[in-house]
This record gives sequence, C-alpha cells and structure tokens, in this order.
Amino acid sequence: QVQVVESGGGFVQAGGSLRLSCKASRMITSVFNSDTMGWFRQLPGAQREFVAGINRLGSTTYADPAKGRFTISRDNAKKTVYLQMNSLKAEDSGVYFCNKVETPGSWGQGIQVTVSS
Repeated sequence: QVQVVESGGGFVQAGGSLRLSCKASRMITSVFNSDTMGWFRQLPGAQREFVAGINRLGSTTYADPAKGRFTISRDNAKKTVYLQMNSLKAEDSGVYFCNKVETPGSWGQGIQVTVSS
C-alpha cells in the first residue's frame, strides 16, 4: 500500500527553484516520526537514486549533486517531508519520489520535475 503522496513538481527554467512536498498521511505516525525519510529521483534512462535524507532528529545527508543546492526538511506534526531545490539544472530533470530510507515501503507515483536549459 502506497503511503506517501508527492507534490510540488513542475516546469522551471535553469537557475530556478521548486519546493517538493511529501505527505505520508497513510503512514503510522510513530513510524514516520522515528524513521529516516528521504527523497529519491529517477532521471531519464537511469535507475532511481538517493537525493537527500533526514533522520528523526533532523540530521540531514545529501548526495553530491544535491549538496549546496537542495535542502530537505520535515514537519513531524504534519507527517510531511519537503525538498527545497534551488539553482536547478537541466540535469535535475526527472521523477522525484519520497520514501523511508532504510526500509522503503511501496513507491508512490512520484512527481515530475522538468528544468529547461
């Protein structure tokens, strides 16, 4: 059963910004609050890859392409994870997903991000 719904994607010019949201409304609150949540992406012709993660204490990790440009955050009360993406590049275009990092559940549909050069 899909437990998350991603939103906030769209079309933006290179150098622009987008803020993605991931609502985990179907996830048990105690599970969401205790698990490391992350954003992943699947670029055209590539496998899904890790982008950023945030643990229950708010500590964050980023893949190299995201460092310095993306910021992950979470609101446990809303069971929502965010990804603020700045200075977007054409090579960031793809489908973005969120999920638990250590024990991923079913994947949602993701959200399309398209960056024009």
